[in-house]
Amino acid sequence: MIQESLILGTLWHVLSKLWNALASSAVGRGFDALCRWFGARWHESLIVSWFCTPHCLRDTRPAEPGRLRGWLCGLYEKLRLERLFTGSLFLQSFVWCGLAAALAPLLPTMAVLGLAMAGCGACALRLLHNRALRLRRLPTMPQLLLYCAFYLVGTLTSVDPRGSLMIGAITIVFILFSAALYYAIETKQQLDALVAVLVAAGAVVACYGILQYKFRWGYQSAAWVDEDMFSAIAFRVCSTLQNPNMLGQYFILIIPLGGAMLLRAKGWRKLWYFFCCCALCLCMILTFSRGAWLGLLFAGLVFFVALLPRLLFLAPLALLALWRIMPATVVDRFTSIGDLGDRSTSYRVNIWLGSLRMVRDGHWLTGIGPGEAAFNKVYPFYSYDTIVAPHSHNLFLQIVVDAGILALLVFLWLLLRHFRTLGNALRKETDPTSRLYQIAFASGTLGFLVQAMTDYSFYNYRVMLLFWAYLALGAASARRSELGTGGLFP
Repeated sequence: MIQESLILGTLWHVLSKLWNALASSAVGRGFDALCRWFGARWHESLIVSWFCTPHCLRDTRPAEPGRLRGWLCGLYEKLRLERLFTGSLFLQSFVWCGLAAALAPLLPTMAVLGLAMAGCGACALRLLHNRALRLRRLPTMPQLLLYCAFYLVGTLTSVDPRGSLMIGAITIVFILFSAALYYAIETKQQLDALVAVLVAAGAVVACYGILQYKFRWGYQSAAWVDEDMFSAIAFRVCSTLQNPNMLGQYFILIIPLGGAMLLRAKGWRKLWYFFCCCALCLCMILTFSRGAWLGLLFAGLVFFVALLPRLLFLAPLALLALWRIMPATVVDRFTSIGDLGDRSTSYRVNIWLGSLRMVRDGHWLTGIGPGEAAFNKVYPFYSYDTIVAPHSHNLFLQIVVDAGILALLVFLWLLLRHFRTLGNALRKETDPTSRLYQIAFASGTLGFLVQAMTDYSFYNYRVMLLFWAYLALGAASARRSELGTGGLFP
């Protein structure tokens, strides 16, 4: 329980007193009545009913094996491979997929790629090894395959095929890894354990980042800070992800999960997750990434409104408290969002304008191909003020640049179906833990997409894998109540 620790108990007591005082006032009662009335109208509306009942979820039966799988299973049995792989670690797809997701922020990209490929291979091997195995449909599977197809076309038609080949292959493997991870999770214990490990890995990354700030470890780029506007910022933390903005993107995904684990934990675990959340939030501040801060604020707003809409009553007080508590450096950095006098902001705007010109001038259908080499082969002809850039600093714009407008439309379609799946689950979920997970994954994804409007989130391939893994875990949380209870290795 929260009250079991002195610090958390005191904080909880103060917040409870404040909440009770506000809720018992005339304004509080009126706001509560308004929230209840609006919530009832909202849940009964045709828009919400349509959004939360996607056609893809009407048939939730496990998919029957097709002819191709039957033929491959027959070949597998004729070769007597079941004797070779029975009891093998290569059949434990959850182990390989879990390692890839948990260790992504800690290992080099090629090592993570190897684990992701092992996870995909183990998932395929399980399907061949167990002919009777039935898998529940991944709601976004058609969109995933279509998105892979467009990226493959973009890679093959690239203006620099050699430079795009490896990047395109990594992208496709990481997208398919999302499906492998979804199918690898068969029990509630597996999902719970993987979420806990992701939070723990995030805490390790955060603690290293805090030490990095204290002892000034690592590389610092002059392009990360406008020294004329922010002379007080001498160091920006990038921890294990080589870039403070990419680190901020990663924390947007992990912090909501830490909050969910903190709310569901009991006993000493609550202290552990409180420490994790504090480390994550402190390191997030030390990134000095304005886009990440904005994304996290949006994710937090969605998290608390979905959890308890009446908490909106405390939102102004929370913002005022943050304003008073945060150092002047942080406040000045955040309030400079949108200031074209800032070199970083004007740099991005010019890159967006140049990229839009490039897309408009004949590269909108299939793109120019993924990767920095392809981008730098075309972009210099369209750049403003001779600005050199490795990408367009906007995820949605970069997808069009890489693989064309159809790839972006499929990506948006995929996100729409994903959020409809989570909305359907939230609407009917009765299990508190499952509901916390669904809220956390929905809010984290939305916060990630907010920052993605100011940066190319997939520039760091490990962050790309974590995003696709996040979508898979969100989809798994939507059916958590239907998962079995057979332990980590059923």
